[in-house]
Amino acid sequence: MRRRGTLTISVQPQPLEGILRRIRGEYNEMPGLRLTIAQAQRLWGLDRAECDAVVGALVDAKFLIRNRDGTFARS
Repeated sequence: MRRRGTLTISVQPQPLEGILRRIRGEYNEMPGLRLTIAQAQRLWGLDRAECDAVVGALVDAKFLIRNRDGTFARS
């Protein structure tokens, strides 16, 4: 939808399972991937609370680990 020279984009929320599947897939495809929360937010288009929640769930599931430098990597 265009209004007076600006573009309005409708963004649909992603289901949690879809986000988790995508993140697992990216870590599986790139075994050396290490991301900070800020990098993960930008890569996956999440806000801080969403990113904290999904990364926390993957850490709790022992899929990811948090390194000393604050990055998250495949465990």
